[in-house]
Amino acid sequence: MIWTTRQRSDRSGLAAIVAGEGAQIVLLHGVGLRAEAWNRQIDAFSERYHVTALDMPGHGDSAVRPNLTRVSDYADAVLGAFDGPALIVGHSMGAMIALDLAVRAPERVKGVVALNAIFERSPEAAAAVQARAAELDGVTVADPTGALNRWFGANDSSECAACHDWLCSASPEGYKAAYTAFAHNPGPRRSNLERLSCPALFMTGALEPNSTPAMSEAMAALTPKGRAIIVPDAAHMMPMTHPEVVNAALLDFAAEVLL
Repeated sequence: MIWTTRQRSDRSGLAAIVAGEGAQIVLLHGVGLRAEAWNRQIDAFSERYHVTALDMPGHGDSAVRPNLTRVSDYADAVLGAFDGPALIVGHSMGAMIALDLAVRAPERVKGVVALNAIFERSPEAAAAVQARAAELDGVTVADPTGALNRWFGANDSSECAACHDWLCSASPEGYKAAYTAFAHNPGPRRSNLERLSCPALFMTGALEPNSTPAMSEAMAALTPKGRAIIVPDAAHMMPMTHPEVVNAALLDFAAEVLL
């Protein structure tokens, strides 16, 4: 089965699915998910590369860590989990972490891919996501219905069912910490994108209402070596729902930057 749980290794206190040999690719998932969200990418990339798909702190098999209040705190946790320069691929909050790593630790990042990343939310969107974060108590499991509706709409699929299970099994404390950091971060600063030295790929879905195509295109335009790809008929969970298109674009990008 595509979304079954895989064996973990320890990477400086973070649980990780590790597969393949060669140049390094590090995969960072979004809030409430776990490394298995990258199963389709792990299978495709590990044929050519050494892949590390991390469970973020407080997610999957990674323990909750105290005092993680900003996206940069999560980026610091990731830094110890891989050696040497790598292609960093992040989805949703993972994309924000990946971009933070590329700016603050350029010697460790050969290229960065930001999938379904947010950038300069509107005041209305910022208020809505921060209100959802404020409703979390860190003790009880959050109702996943709202998130699944935003991600999948009315589509009843194995991908939706897997995300439902992951959201319901996530640590309430870890989920609250990550969602709060995500909600209060507007995305990368323009000045940081303008000084990003490595190649950067920004991808999102044409049907994405929150991490919109306009956001990816704006970030790509600001980044010296940036480019944008908009995936037709895709929304927020496109690494799971549109793996063929996503994998093809990422493998082309990896071949370019992992020389």
